[in-house]
This record gives sequence, C-alpha cells and structure tokens, in this order.
Amino acid sequence: MDDVSVVDYHTAGEPFRIVTSVDIPGTSVADRRVTAQSSEAIDAVRRLLVNEPRGHADMYGGFVVPGDDDGADFGVVFWHKDGYSTACGHGTIALATWAVETGLVQPGDVVIDVPSGRVTARVDGSGVAFRNVPSYVLSRGVQVSTSRGDVLADISYGGAFYASVPAASVGLSVTPSSYADLIAIGREIKWALDAVAVHPTDPRLSGLYGTILYDDLGPAHQRNLAVFADGEADRSPCGSGTSARLALLHDEGRLRTGEVLRHDSIVGTTFLGRVLSETPEGVITEVRGNAYRTGTATFSLDPRDPLGTGFTLR
Repeated sequence: MDDVSVVDYHTAGEPFRIVTSVDIPGTSVADRRVTAQSSEAIDAVRRLLVNEPRGHADMYGGFVVPGDDDGADFGVVFWHKDGYSTACGHGTIALATWAVETGLVQPGDVVIDVPSGRVTARVDGSGVAFRNVPSYVLSRGVQVSTSRGDVLADISYGGAFYASVPAASVGLSVTPSSYADLIAIGREIKWALDAVAVHPTDPRLSGLYGTILYDDLGPAHQRNLAVFADGEADRSPCGSGTSARLALLHDEGRLRTGEVLRHDSIVGTTFLGRVLSETPEGVITEVRGNAYRTGTATFSLDPRDPLGTGFTLR
C-alpha cells in the first residue's frame, strides 16, 4: 500500500480526517460509496486510517471525490470504523472550512455532494452553516425492548436515519459519567430498530444509522449523544442528527420555522440549528458550527507489520 497523507480537523470535538488521494470509480457519490464498500483495496485505506494504532474506535473521515456534476465543488465519501455513512454534518462543516482555508473554494457557498444528496455550506467569519437535504419524520412511538426496559423511539431522517430517545426514559442523562451506559443502550436500540428505517426511494440510504439520546434543558435547548454505526459516540452535537431532531421538533410544534435550537454535545460544544422552510419532501434545515485544523500526517503500512491495517477496541 502507498503512503496516505491526511489533513485532520475537529468539529465541535468530533474528529474528521480528510483524504484527497484515493480514486473511487462511479458516476455519482452514492455510487462511489457502494464501490468503496465492495473494494478491498479502497476499504484497506479506510481501515488503515480509522484503526489503532493510527486511529481509534471513534475516528471519522472522508475521501474527497468529484461531485455528481459541475454544480458541486466536490464530493465526499464518508467513513467511520465500521464502514461508510450516508451523511455527516460535522464532516460537512470540516470540509467546507478546509476547502476555504486551502483556497480550493472562495469564501461563501461551498457545494458538496454527499451520498444522501447535495448540501450547501456557507463559510463566513463566524463559522459554517450548512443547508441539508430534506429532513422528515418517519415514525413515532416505536416500541423497543431493551436491557433497561421497554422504551419508545421516534425515527427521523436528516440525511441518515436516527432513533430519538429521551435519556431519562432509560434512567440516564447525557453526561460524561454516563458515557459507557449511553453507548451500550444506544447500540441496543440502533440494532433493534435497524430494519425499521427504510428509505422511500433509495434503498442505499436505508437502515438506522444511530440512536440519539437527549436531555431537554429548556425551550429550544437540548443536549444529546448520538451513538452511531456500531457503538461510535459523537463528540459533537451531530450535524445530520441535529437535522433529524429539528424535523421532529418542528413536527411537534415545539420549534417554529426560523426559531433556533441550541443543540449541545456531551463535551459541552454547541451547534445551532433551525428549520428554514417546508417542502413536500421534508423540512430544509440549517446547522451552524465551527471546525478547526488539528494537524497533518502521512501514514505508512510496513509490509512486515503483523498487525496490518490495525485493530479496533470498543
């Protein structure tokens, strides 16, 4: 394997590792994601970058690829320790920041094609605000049996499907002291409801991506932990998850169009989200946050290394 160079950012505490050197065939970003899933050579690069000793169980990143057409500045295939995601809001914020800071795109709108569609991120002096694909409520009050008893989950879409569950309903709060328990129950709920999350038009987008366990802190103020893939814990307030929460709150009448949700993370960072408009496909949401460059690296795989592309401990 050739050496792989990366640029690392964090968005509200969640890592994002950017790679520009991996060629992924396909006619669209959604197709390129499928190609990456089935290619041993491409997936070996993902494993090299997420697994220990070069990464960790909560590492995240993306392969920068061409957009679907000339209307996009570029595209991205998102990845994590367990595979490839359909959407990533914190990654969108990091990529837009990187694109402007490197001179790839001028400050203003950065148009990025992701597996779930096209998103537009506006970079200004106070950070990045991205407009997501339409977000909507799929189902409410879905009962799921867990080791902490039966709970009810609301499932919504923000580029990926999430099950929202009040942390108090499983006897927890979204605090670092409950971190391990939140991951365990989030993982249970995600796998129990995975088959319920069916995309109406594109089966490649089906499946429950994660569980959002949340605390209500006041009017239009929540704190959450998104437990996604197989037990990854989002350090940020979760960008696509914020869109999914906005769809639920707007549908409940708790957040009117234009009102701002303060969405905090388990580490105390914040995204600001709002519903901009309604469409037949769902609400158009905007999520605002900040990303910061943390470093660059070039990773190698010594052919003599018995650990190969590495390992994961969870």
